[in-house]
Order: sequence, then structure tokens, then C-alpha cells
Amino acid sequence: MTTFFDTVIIGAGAAGMMCAARIGQKGQSVALLDHAAKIGEKIRISGGGRCNFTNRHLNGHDGAPYFVSQQPRFVRHALSRYTSTDFTALLEHHGIPYHEKHKGQLFCDRSAQDIINMLQNECAKGRVQWHTECVIESVEPIQTASAARFELRTNQGRFSCRNLVVATGGLAVPAIGASPFGYELAKQFGHSIVTPAAALVPLRFEHWAESGYDALAGIALPVRIATGSGKAAMQFDEDLLFRHKGLSGPAILQISSYWQPGQAIIINLAPDAELPHALCSGKHGQKIQLNTALAQLCPHLPSRLLDFWLAQPEWAPLAAHKWADTPDAALAALGQSLNQWALLPSGSDGHKKAEATRGGVDVREIDAKTMQSKLAPGLYFIGEVMDITGWLGGYNFQWAWASAVCAAAAITDGATQQAV
Repeated sequence: MTTFFDTVIIGAGAAGMMCAARIGQKGQSVALLDHAAKIGEKIRISGGGRCNFTNRHLNGHDGAPYFVSQQPRFVRHALSRYTSTDFTALLEHHGIPYHEKHKGQLFCDRSAQDIINMLQNECAKGRVQWHTECVIESVEPIQTASAARFELRTNQGRFSCRNLVVATGGLAVPAIGASPFGYELAKQFGHSIVTPAAALVPLRFEHWAESGYDALAGIALPVRIATGSGKAAMQFDEDLLFRHKGLSGPAILQISSYWQPGQAIIINLAPDAELPHALCSGKHGQKIQLNTALAQLCPHLPSRLLDFWLAQPEWAPLAAHKWADTPDAALAALGQSLNQWALLPSGSDGHKKAEATRGGVDVREIDAKTMQSKLAPGLYFIGEVMDITGWLGGYNFQWAWASAVCAAAAITDGATQQAV
């Protein structure tokens, strides 16, 4: 026996729940399928448990600069149609308190569970039918003249639907259920896949411990970080965190979405000072030692990092010098090493530690206004399964909400037009 729904959504994450609620509240029958027993786990663990659910920078402005994709302008319509203000209005309607941390990033005051509860309540208003621990065995197009376009065989029976929405996410955090299912389904219907890679992820470096950098674990400081060249160049001003096995912190997570294997990253450890010039021009008449001068010129540079830097073989001979007695060439080279620390990552921590996935279903084969496949009528893609990856700071969640709203509107508006 096959159960028919107007819409079946695969994936009960942020995008899937948002889409299901909007469709259901328009009076259509909708089923939400997920292979996990517990839904919304990525929401629950995000933002340190408080869910960085959106960013004010996406309040109706051009969202393309904040996203990584082969076609970043794809996000413009959806993000202008459903803004961060629209989502915060939904939170306020549900009485969920929130705050801005910095750089437009909005977090729940209490817990990310507030967002999950809100989405479940919205789904309940739309009489969404839930099917958790639902393993999909096959998805096939229906060729005969019928109200249904797709049939799904699962461990909980067969479902048919006119509209099928893929909201399966990417490969990040497989421990909570991430899988390549959405990509495989897209390929089944003729879609191309931009090779997935870990994004918003810590980076690793060869010989890290042998070089002694593991001794800096726990140090955090504001930096300017960059990678790429020409039109592909990208830089961020964010905090850097030293780890036992490499580097992390917002600076690394951000640049990791743009870094390509074989490329170097350039880290300015003292972004507020042009050290080669400052060291050379300020030394005259100074009786203090070089390490004291650097500490004064770079107040944000932790002393443990500064001591480590000056203990390196190329700089150790200078450490005991008075600032005024140090040759300009040596000062310029030392300043340059701190302003342009070049590192070649050997790789990342991978999908296991990533917060998002770069790549996915090629958006050139998807309608930017409706999220519908250009290859298979009635098939929709929303959220992270597409080749759309936002910056750190609530951008990926806003893309989930906005793409879900666009797909839901296309599905319900299309049904209304057919009825007329």
C-alpha cells in the first residue's frame, strides 16, 4: 500500500522542518522523513549549544559576498525574499529571547533547543507527518499519468508524492547522521555534483609538533588571514587559535572555505601595526630591548607567542639586542615575519570536525527563484545539499530558512494556480 502526500521532504534538519511547516500551513499534506531517531541535532550542537541562527548582514542586502559557490549570486533572490529580520520576527512570535554577539551574529539567550521546539511547533500547525528512523531504499519517478511524480520505498512503507524536496544537508559531522544520500539522489535524476569538501574546518600542518608549535596550544589572538591571489584572493579579520595539531578559531574556519590544497595561507599576527616600518623608524634613541619594543608595538601579541617567536634560530641572536642597536635589515625581516607568516596547510580535520560542506548539487541546474530542479519537474533542493556554503556566523542557517521558504512558496503557489 502506498501513502500519497502532496509533498515529501527528505531530511528533518533546519531547512527541511522550515519547508514542511510552510507547506503544511498552506493546507497541503506533507511528510517529513529522516533516517535519524533524533531530529535537529545540527541545530542543537551549533553555536556552542545556543545556535547562531542568522546574521543581520543578511537583512535584505546582497548576500552573494558571504557565500562560497561556483555561482554565489544564486543566493540573491532567496535571501532578499526571506531576510534575517523575517526569521527574528518568527522567534519573537514564539517568545524566544536572543542577542547579537558581534559582527551581526544572532544567538539564542537560552538554548538551541528553543529553535528546534519552535520548528516542531510550526510543523504541528501544518499537521506535518513525521517519519523518523525512516530508511529510504529507493526513489523512482512515476511515469504513468497520476497526481504523483515520485515513489519512495522505505523501511516504513511506500510513499508517493507530487513534489519531492531534498533537504539532506552535506557531509559535515557524520557522527550525527550526515551522509552523501542527497548527492546520490541528485545524480540519479541527472544532476551534476560539485566535488564536496570540508568547510569551516580546522587546518593541519606537517611537522607542526617537530617545529615546536604544539607548545603554543591554547593561545588565541586577533589576526588578519588571507589565501589565494587575484580575483580568488580572500582575507578575514578574525581570531586565531593555536592547537596541539594545527590551527583553528574563526580565522581558520573562515579561510578554510576558500583554501585549496597546495595553496599557502598568510597570517598577519599583528594586523594593527606595519612592523617593518615601525621597528626601523622607531628605534632611534631607544634603550629598551627588542622584545620589549615588540611587546609595546604589538599589545595584542601574547607574550608566550612573542617569546616563542624570538627564540627561533633566525631571531634568537637579536633577542638580547637593544632595539636601537639592531640593524634595519634584521628589524624589517623580523617585522615581515610577523606581518606575513606564510604557512602551507597539509590538509584539514575533514568532515568529522567541519561545520559545513563546500560543494554539492550544481546550482546551475536549479531555479534560483523556486529551488526546483531544471531537469526533473517536482524535484526541489534546499539548504546545504546544494553548492552553497555560507561564512561562519549564521549565514548557513539563514540560507536554510530562505531556500526553504522559496521552495515552499513555489510548491504551494503552484498548487493554487493548478486549482484555478
